[in-house]
Amino acid sequence: MLHRSPPAPSPQAPLPPLRLATPPLSGRTDTALTLSTVARLVASGAALSKADLVPAARLARTTVSTAVDELLARGLLQIDGTRPTVGRGRPADRLALSPRGGHVLLADVGASSAHLAVVDLSQRMLARTEVDVHMDDGPDVVLRTVETQLTHLRETVPAGVPVRAVVIGLPGPVDGTRGVPVRPPIMPGWHAYPVAARLSQTFGCPAVLENDVNLRALGEARALPADQVPLLFVKVGTGIGGGLVSREGTLHHGADGAAGDIGHVRVRGAPDEPCVCGNVGCIEAVASAGAIARRLGTQGRPIPTAEVRALLAHGDAGAVAAVREAAALIGELVATLVHFYNPARVTIGGGLSAASDELLAGVRSVAYQRALPLATRNLVLTNSVLGEYAGLAGAAVLGIERALSTESIGLLLAQRA
Repeated sequence: MLHRSPPAPSPQAPLPPLRLATPPLSGRTDTALTLSTVARLVASGAALSKADLVPAARLARTTVSTAVDELLARGLLQIDGTRPTVGRGRPADRLALSPRGGHVLLADVGASSAHLAVVDLSQRMLARTEVDVHMDDGPDVVLRTVETQLTHLRETVPAGVPVRAVVIGLPGPVDGTRGVPVRPPIMPGWHAYPVAARLSQTFGCPAVLENDVNLRALGEARALPADQVPLLFVKVGTGIGGGLVSREGTLHHGADGAAGDIGHVRVRGAPDEPCVCGNVGCIEAVASAGAIARRLGTQGRPIPTAEVRALLAHGDAGAVAAVREAAALIGELVATLVHFYNPARVTIGGGLSAASDELLAGVRSVAYQRALPLATRNLVLTNSVLGEYAGLAGAAVLGIERALSTESIGLLLAQRA
């Protein structure tokens, strides 16, 4: 496996503040649920003091006070200054997630590279790096690289802070409940491999497995204003994939986790190119960065996708023409998806979109032309606002919400002597 020389872990957070889900309001007084509700309300920014929490959680003042004191004692919350109060009362303590309340390990693994990071519960990115991976090396080799790099990153951040969760995204269909990939076309040897169980054992904490494009979709949606959902994220990279975020701001997985697996849909006008899935004419086989690399290659040998991006950035006529043809096909697919899902926003991501505006322009042209006005009159169709960090953002959201879930809080309480 080829590795890039890891850059020095960066303490600068490349992410904007991310909205965390506010838990459903409940009058129940179960201790773990109460603590989870209070912690997540503070984490979401919906309530920043004890006075705010009483109406937000619909709990008694004494119950809220007890919960806050418990979370402060457990090191999950901290006092972060004061805030003014109405009238002549003394300023209220401002509550915040403690940076020492826990770390979350993130791995956004694509077809050819992996972005890795450590964040704390207050969303501060403490360290990050990127390494090359090859999914056809198999799960043991790739996951060993992920584990080694995450362990190295942990050694560069404040010690003595527990790891509360690890989140990994993979470039193929996954069963998040079982924590395993499901017949991923570009990942030989990965089917049913216990990815989540392995990472959970390695780091001694809950592990969450998700599709890489779903992570990008969630990260993008939680970084944008709340009115930008439903959101459809289309990643155009080595392959093509989609992620759906509902009006409620949560991922839409479908019955078996296959929602958004758009790479193997055939569109009008696509040539009969064979696809790795066994079919012909799939959008991934004819319009992905991998497909363009094959078209621009010679003697049946594709050029590297990095070279495709470089040619695009320099305005190479052949590369531009190939991307325009691919964009027209992707635009046909997007138009169909817009009618089916009626999103408020369609985001185009992946390396090709970052290299040139040709892809976005071509997709826009066809999608707005083919879709009817009712579905497009308020539609925003644009490039990713987070770029290469969208997957890490989505992983951070899932990890922090998992760390503050009722189940995780319950385990924390069970450790009490």
